[in-house]
Amino acid sequence: MSARGRLPLAVTLGEPAGIGPDLTLDIWQRRVALDLPAFYLIGNPDFLAARARTIGLDVPLSVVAPADTCSDICAAFERAVPVVSLELAVTAAPGKPDVTSAPAAIASIRRAVADVMAGRAAAIVTNPVAKNVLYASGFAEPGHTEFLARLAQESTGKPVRPVMMLWSSELAVVPVTIHLPLRDVFAALTADLIVETGRIAARDLAARFGIARPRLAIAGLNPHAGEDGTLGEEDRSIVAPAIARLKAEGIDAVGPLPADSMFHAAARASYDVALCMYHDQALIPIKTLAFDHAVNVTLGLPFVRTSPDHGTAFDIAGTGRGDPASLVAALTLAARLTAAAPALALAPAK
Repeated sequence: MSARGRLPLAVTLGEPAGIGPDLTLDIWQRRVALDLPAFYLIGNPDFLAARARTIGLDVPLSVVAPADTCSDICAAFERAVPVVSLELAVTAAPGKPDVTSAPAAIASIRRAVADVMAGRAAAIVTNPVAKNVLYASGFAEPGHTEFLARLAQESTGKPVRPVMMLWSSELAVVPVTIHLPLRDVFAALTADLIVETGRIAARDLAARFGIARPRLAIAGLNPHAGEDGTLGEEDRSIVAPAIARLKAEGIDAVGPLPADSMFHAAARASYDVALCMYHDQALIPIKTLAFDHAVNVTLGLPFVRTSPDHGTAFDIAGTGRGDPASLVAALTLAARLTAAAPALALAPAK
């Protein structure tokens, strides 16, 4: 993948005490073999140099400015890890978040969004954060996705409705409800929510992934998609009407389908994305099929955002034993999506 002639990708620091800095430094050292797109890392240079020493990597760093040209950053990428300095002290040790963790993680995300909205970066690839560390610092958003949406809305002045998709070459899934206790899913699930999620998924699969007519397979909520109401009314009263509305808008949507028969190979060949009613209904199949290389993609934003589909891995941070496959996949997919559709206007999904 040629690094020159394209805007670089902005990679966030993530939780400094986590695995993100380790993996980012590691893959730069193998950038040619991995055929990586050019990227820069937003973090503290002294912290990153110390982490490289900790994991035994001889990785040069090159401090760059966000305003540097693509050619400057891409040229730097060929000989060192380009680093946009946060100008914040970062002192967290591997596996041990401290008071500098949350400010550094948040500032890195803010810088990445500012860069991509200003046209200085092609896309954002976010390293994992520790939500409990962010919450303890007073962070008000439920997570990465919602924070990115708020920053995008502040930048554009337009409403942003983010949708989480987990993507791999084997399977793509979208959970309609996400981080909710199972007992709360029934109250949160509405036909409007399914329709809005389906619209955004169909729009972005067409605009970003180049699928002319995306095929949506929509799971039922209850076992056997409710068995015509005998195992729950929700599939007849909520899911089916939402699918009818999507079809009426010209979207190729089928369902509600029994979730237990949606994910074998022949079934997966019949659709481009599975819309699932709750978190585990979506994430169990993709993590079974693509645990080490699935990518978290946020749909509905005015820019491309991808992320490795794993957490901070505090237990192995600083050991050099992390698997970078998901981060490599996130970088590769971000480059692919921005090459296919460099800009996506934030228009209504309907």
